Amino acid sequence: MNIIIPMAGKGKRLRPHTLTTPKPLIPIAGKPIVQRLVEDIAKVTPEPIENIGFVIGDFGEEVEQQLHEIAKNAGAKARLFRQEEAMGTAHAVHCAAEILEGKVTVAFADTLFKAEFTLDTSQDGIIWVKEVDDPSAFGVVKVEQDGLISEFIEKPSEPVSKLAIIGIYYFSDGKVLREAIDDLIENKIMAGGEYQLTTALENMKAAGTQFSTGTVSEWLDCGNKNATVDSNSRYLSFLSDQSLVDQSATLENTVVVPPVYVGAEARIANTVLGPNVSVGAKTKIDGSVIKDSLIQNNTVLKNVNLSNSMVGNYVMMENSWHEVSLGDFIELKG
Repeated sequence: MNIIIPMAGKGKRLRPHTLTTPKPLIPIAGKPIVQRLVEDIAKVTPEPIENIGFVIGDFGEEVEQQLHEIAKNAGAKARLFRQEEAMGTAHAVHCAAEILEGKVTVAFADTLFKAEFTLDTSQDGIIWVKEVDDPSAFGVVKVEQDGLISEFIEKPSEPVSKLAIIGIYYFSDGKVLREAIDDLIENKIMAGGEYQLTTALENMKAAGTQFSTGTVSEWLDCGNKNATVDSNSRYLSFLSDQSLVDQSATLENTVVVPPVYVGAEARIANTVLGPNVSVGAKTKIDGSVIKDSLIQNNTVLKNVNLSNSMVGNYVMMENSWHEVSLGDFIELKG
């Protein structure tokens, strides 16, 4: 099995956090989004993962090393592919054409999910979906009574279906997908000025590929600050049966309201922490009340009251009562 993870987007809706950290490396419950995604796919995949193709932008050597470690921990080899220009979902997948062969799972890196199933690799293709109230912002599918997908529609203006494609796909033969995208690019078949994966899937279906739907119990979005804070909270709830406080962390005169994640060497004193809070490594918090928030590494918070907030790395914040979204290296005193 090969996995392809397109993740070259700039994450503009999650700024200022993505000005210094690529969105897939933003931590959710203490681990980068892309690491959570790889681990969750590995849990439902019944056979070994050989290659993980990360389709990236110019993220730098440190990020690339992180991706190699994520693949290694999944028992796979990292393959890094550069997408120089954003030209659509199909183009992003095609950047990893070298490993579009055999059994392939494609998962876009702003998608996290919870599911209780084992991937059925005997099927031609599986498209994971979730029912949504407003399908106009998504690619959607129509399904026949036999359970097979009859049509793919990209961002429908009319409510033809509420089954939104969540960004995770399985193909029994990656070569068929590669050839379908080759055809789009060679013939400049675009929608909205981009090469869309839904167009390639529709053409594959017309040529005989049978697609069924897979469903998930939870679909978590990390597109903006509020969505990411909410996804952090939901993911913490998935892990609530585990110990989420690192053994090297120090908690003194602190009330913890689960679920809470506390990273290595964090120091927390005289604080009410939680529910739904992630605290990164080496962060120091004193005299504060924090709930429903995501705090990253090496940050210092003193006498603050935070909720529904994201605070980056190396932030100093004191004497404040705020809902905030602060990027790295910020100093804020009330």
